[in-house]
Amino acid sequence: MAAAKNSKTKLSADQVKALLATLKTRFDKNMARHKGLDWAAVEAKLKADGGKCWSLSIMEETGGEPDITGYDKKTGEFIFMDCAAESPAGRRSLCYDKEALEKRKENKPADSAMEVAAAMGISLLTEDEYRALQQLGNFDLKTSSWISTPAAIRKLGGALFCDRRYNTVFVYHNGAESYYAARGFRGSLRV
Repeated sequence: MAAAKNSKTKLSADQVKALLATLKTRFDKNMARHKGLDWAAVEAKLKADGGKCWSLSIMEETGGEPDITGYDKKTGEFIFMDCAAESPAGRRSLCYDKEALEKRKENKPADSAMEVAAAMGISLLTEDEYRALQQLGNFDLKTSSWISTPAAIRKLGGALFCDRRYNTVFVYHNGAESYYAARGFRGSLRV
């Protein structure tokens, strides 16, 4: 997670080239996630926005295996999500947000999911996004992932997380201060 806190948000030309090669390979191997989309259009948008490349590189570095999961016709944006089989290993053992982190008196985790996501320039998946991702494969069979929590739930001290068990996607609640070695978060990025 230290990489997510790195103030350097620009990649070198060689780093961009390596990242694009990784993303293209994943794109080609997983065409069912993005039927009808053209890699050349994605690559052009990524080359035009170095900040998005940096965010994707951190998603990759922390184990997210980002891939395109959709295209928003209204905004003209490609949607990347973490597509690693399990919640990204480099983003686990985090409580939900900064408020939760500050409330913990003992055994504090290193950081919070919301703070790490913000530092990476990405967003936690919403429940709808998480369910949409699960339509593209079987994710979080052994782990779980924090999701964006409605303000009314968060105000009462709770936070939501999801996983897939028994071929079903479950949404659960926990105290926002909690953290577990098998719970991280999945992010999304629009390009």
